[in-house]
Parts: sequence; structure tokens; C-alpha cells
Amino acid sequence: MTTIALDMTADPAGHRAAHSASAVDAAVHAIRAHTAFVPEVAIVLGTGLGALGAAITVEARVEYGDIPGFPLSTVESHAGRLLFGTLGGKRVVAMQGRFHRYEGYSLQQVTFPVRVLQALGAPTLVVSNACGGMHPEWQAGDVMLIADHINLLGDNPLIGPNDARFGPRFPDMSDPYDASLRTLARRVATAQGITLREGVYVAVQGPSLETRAEYRMLRGLGADVVGMSTVPEVIVATHGGMRVLGLSIITDMCLPDALVPATLEHILAVARGAEPKLTSLVCGVLELL
Repeated sequence: MTTIALDMTADPAGHRAAHSASAVDAAVHAIRAHTAFVPEVAIVLGTGLGALGAAITVEARVEYGDIPGFPLSTVESHAGRLLFGTLGGKRVVAMQGRFHRYEGYSLQQVTFPVRVLQALGAPTLVVSNACGGMHPEWQAGDVMLIADHINLLGDNPLIGPNDARFGPRFPDMSDPYDASLRTLARRVATAQGITLREGVYVAVQGPSLETRAEYRMLRGLGADVVGMSTVPEVIVATHGGMRVLGLSIITDMCLPDALVPATLEHILAVARGAEPKLTSLVCGVLELL
């Protein structure tokens, strides 16, 4: 596992300034030194889902360490590179590895890559994640289409001065997961015979998993699945006017009255087993865009 040293005594305002136009421009300039590729769609690959990149016909790779302002992933299942190529007949850039609040990063740092992906030319964002399922009628290995989310991270990536070049001070969040993209996903799932659940994702800080009482609370709030990512990226993408499609793979069941200990090995194994469905679904949606 890659280790990093984070200066947790640094001025928080420095983290709040991570989305400055100059920082985004510097990151784009560094990427352009490797490739002139202009993506139509950006994809964020979640825990255990990095192998989706194998379906991409890759034209260029850029390591996160070569991009100024990019954090380095500390999670062992996150490779830490951008892949540029084609998938489903569309030009895509994929983040093979994302960042999380529990790694010690601010949400501004976590979401900085979304600003960069949009600046590279991508108007659409596809986000994926591995999550725990709380809906009693669903099961591990199911794919869920995210219809809405609940932010329980205790923070928001837009806190701090607003740069109107990125988006409005108070972005509307009534439809963060684009309705037309969700319609396409449902159509593709039906055509491919994939069972596609649809529901609400709740984001929590982690890294500890939830207690039985916390699962009951989250379910009572209206959430169907729980995870530790995705929501910050979607907030920033919505702020910037990007269309967003969100997909979750349920890797373990979080039913309070039938709870069993979860391990990372099991979570990764279930995610990888369900990944062909996710890959087929994403490719099908891209083909229809």
C-alpha cells in the first residue's frame, strides 16, 4: 500500500483553495504534456472496480504523481492513474482510483480531479462505487442505479470562496443524477437482462463500518445503500454543470438483525464478480449517448 505524509497542521484555508482556477490550469497543463486527448465522458472507478479500465482501448496513461494538485491514493485497490481511450464508442478518461475523506484529505482535495476532468473537456461524469446494501430485498452482487443521495460526511466540497467560473454560489441539487442518463441505464439493463436496482446512496466518513444501530438509523433516513465516497464528486460535478450517472455495486449486506462481519477481501471479491455487469451496462449507456 502506498503511504503518504499529510500535514494535518496545515492551514485549512489552503485546502479550501484547492479548486483555484490556477491549480486546475496547472494540472491540465501537466496532463497535456502527455496527451492532447479530449474526452467526451469522465469515469470514476471505485473500490474493486479498477479493472473496468481493462475494457478501455487505452491511448494514454498519466500517473497521479505526475499531475500537480492530485492527491495520491492510499487504498490498496486503487491504482492511481488516468486512462485515456475509447469505451462504448466514446472518448473517455477514467480515474483508476479515487480519494476519500477517511484517508485524511479534505473534500476539496478529494474532488479536485473532477474539476480537472471537466476542464479537459468532459461534460458527462460516470461515478461508480462499492457499497453496503441495506434494502432487505436486495443482495450482494446487485448493481444499483443511484437516484439520489444523502450527505452525512459532515462537510461539503463547496465550502469556502466560490469561483463563478466553476459554478454558482448555491447550486441546485434537486436532480444531481441526470434523469435522462438514468432512463438510458434502465433501458440498457432491460435489454441486457441485468437486474438493476434503483435507490438512495448515503455517504458517511468511515473508515470504520457501521454498527447495527447506525444501519437502522441510515435505513430509517431513507437510504438503500451506504458508502464512503461518490457524493463529494457528484456535488462538484453538479456545481460545474456536468451530467452525472451514478452506479453502485452492493458488496455486502448490512441488515442489523442478520449482520455478519465484513472483510475487505470479501468486498473486493464481490465487486470483481459483479464488475462484468457494470462494464456491460456502462458500455451500453455510452453507445447510446
